[in-house]
Parts: sequence; C-alpha cells; structure tokens
Amino acid sequence: MESIKENLDFFIPMMEGIAGQFGENCEVVLHDHSQGLESSIVAIINGHVTGRQVGDPSSNLGLEVLRGSDVNGDRHNYFTKTRDGKTLRSTSIYVRNGNKQVIGALCINLDISDILQAEKTLNKMAGRPDTAPSRPQEVNEVFVKDVNELLDYLIAECMTLINVPVSNMSRQDKLNAIKFFDDKGVFLIKKSGERICEFLNISKYTLYAYLGELRGENPVIDG
Repeated sequence: MESIKENLDFFIPMMEGIAGQFGENCEVVLHDHSQGLESSIVAIINGHVTGRQVGDPSSNLGLEVLRGSDVNGDRHNYFTKTRDGKTLRSTSIYVRNGNKQVIGALCINLDISDILQAEKTLNKMAGRPDTAPSRPQEVNEVFVKDVNELLDYLIAECMTLINVPVSNMSRQDKLNAIKFFDDKGVFLIKKSGERICEFLNISKYTLYAYLGELRGENPVIDG
C-alpha cells in the first residue's frame, strides 16, 4: 500500500465495523501522514471520546514512531488518560508502504471509564477491597486538536525532565533538552524549531549546530 487516501474505501468499512462492534464509546481514527503531522486525521468515528475531528494532528506517540525513536511501532492494548480524566484502552497500528516506511495509522481508543467505575461499585457491594484493577502500565499519550497544544505538552515534559529554569540552563542542559525534543519527533512539526529556539533562548544557528552535534553531523561549538 502506497497511499492512505487512495485506500479509504478499504479503511472506512473496517473503521465502521470496529466502532459498530464496541459502540459509541469506541473512537476509531485514521491518520494519513502524507497530509503533514499538523493535520493527519483524515477519518474519525466517535471523535467525542478525545474531542478530535478530521484535520487535527497526530499524537505524541505518532511523532516518536515517525522519528524512529519507537522502533517497535505498533502498540496493542495499552492504557492512557485524556485531559478530562477518561481512561482509554487503546491500540495503534501503523500502516507502511512497500519500503516499510510509515505512511499512516489506524488507532482504536475505547473509553472504559464507566466499566472501571462499575467494577469499583461492584467490589464495594461485594465487600471486596477497593483495589485498582490489574492492567498494563499506562502510556503517556496526549490527544490534541492543535499541534501547538502538543508542543506545549512536550515543552512542559521537557521542563520536568531537565528540572532547571531556562535562565539557569547550562550548555549541557540545553543539549539534553534538544535531544529530548529530537527523540520525541518534535522537529518533524513545521516551524517547531522557532518555538524551541524561543523556549531555550537560542538562535536557529545554535539549534541546528546542537542538533548536528547530537546526530554526529557537525563539530562541537559553543553557544
């Protein structure tokens, strides 16, 4: 398969079947990465689950797959939370072309919040300990309607990781920050470099020099 858009007749019935099987709490999303990460969603059913619609961007996990930081790609049966507190059981399947390059993704997000609440209530009624159900480790996936929200989230995550105010960051701190952004696929987003330069208070030249140093492309510089 070489194109997502040219195969919508294949994907849409599959999406409708999945959503029909699991009901209105099951969001099914189709991403076409040829559209650009800023507007990769080309089809979505039950978008109320994450509040997204056609034309909205990829999640942070999609960025990592395209960047190559996540070498395993597909993720099955993982758990995440939306910003409004819903617990989702999710699967992300990445579509590849004949050269094994990722060209899109089919994602399933089932809102199981009501099921977990019902389980908690039944445990109380049965006199059982109020313990959290055993499930795989939760994955930090953020669903956004605008790519700037995704950048805000990743910048906040970086600040937590570095744990140093930008005004006090050393050269190594800034290198670590840029490595974090690079690994997360941030620079696949159009004009993200400007935002990162503004955040780190560095020039574009310094940004690209640091990136080159981290990737083994350019000599080390100070800046």
